[in-house]
Amino acid sequence: METYGQNSSQNIDFVILGFCTSEHLQIMLFALFLFMYLITLSGHLAIVTVTLIDSALQTPMYFFLRNLSSIEICYTLVIVPKMLANFLAKRRRVSLTDCATQMYFFIALGGTECFLLAVMAYDRYVAICNPLRYTVIMSRNFCVQLLVVAFISGFTISLGLTTLIFRMPFCGYKINHFFCDIPSMLFLACNDTHANEVAVFLVCMMILLIPFFLILVSYMFIANSIFRIKCAEGRKKAFSICAAHLTVAMLHYGCAIFIYIRPKSSYSLDKDKVVSLIYTNVTPMLYPMIYSLRNKEVKGALKRIWKRKFVSMETQAYK
Repeated sequence: METYGQNSSQNIDFVILGFCTSEHLQIMLFALFLFMYLITLSGHLAIVTVTLIDSALQTPMYFFLRNLSSIEICYTLVIVPKMLANFLAKRRRVSLTDCATQMYFFIALGGTECFLLAVMAYDRYVAICNPLRYTVIMSRNFCVQLLVVAFISGFTISLGLTTLIFRMPFCGYKINHFFCDIPSMLFLACNDTHANEVAVFLVCMMILLIPFFLILVSYMFIANSIFRIKCAEGRKKAFSICAAHLTVAMLHYGCAIFIYIRPKSSYSLDKDKVVSLIYTNVTPMLYPMIYSLRNKEVKGALKRIWKRKFVSMETQAYK
């Protein structure tokens, strides 16, 4: 068997196996996931737009929400268009460089999102547990600094992890996945991958478990503060503010922890592909719905923007 790796000067082409189904079913899957992708883009672009132009949403919470949606747009852009193209392609080849680039940006954006969700939990903690000092603590400069730290952390860790994976020699070229993911690449390695698996596990703990732990701790303090609110309406409002973020965090971390925080021996690539479909296609589509349906301020801003646009259209029609 031919070995590919860091000592090889060949131009390597991997083959993305994707979903081995009939041509008719491939077309149906293409149509389904294209529809979902368009909904995802529309939802996140709507959140970015409304939080940019509506004056009532110029707060730290919506600053982070806008950046979360921006990350989701880029995150799905890294995976979904190539996946859609492979549904229709007869030759599903990807070069070593393209595969490494896809993995790098996938991990970088996913890791940044993990850290950003932890930052958003801290924002909610300050808003509910220390409301009198909220505007002082969550200043514009501090919010930007937190965002920059999240991005630097995600992109730096991704560089190390991607380098670690693609320094391995590969004895195969068929990737049993619909994109270049860590588990599927580990299965192609020639040598003993135990050290690599340990390193991947430690990095994934840093990206996933530490931010998730910080979110849980934040919400423990938040829950304690909410239960001490005597007014039922106040408790309901505080819970409503946090419910959307907590739901998104559980979806994001739940799928990611299931895939990456476990040994290679427990991998089932065929089953893992289905879970990967959920966190790369389904959950990004649900996030805008979760944030808008449970958020009166976002719904109100969307109505105001639509009303202004409708009035503007009517004014132009009468001219």
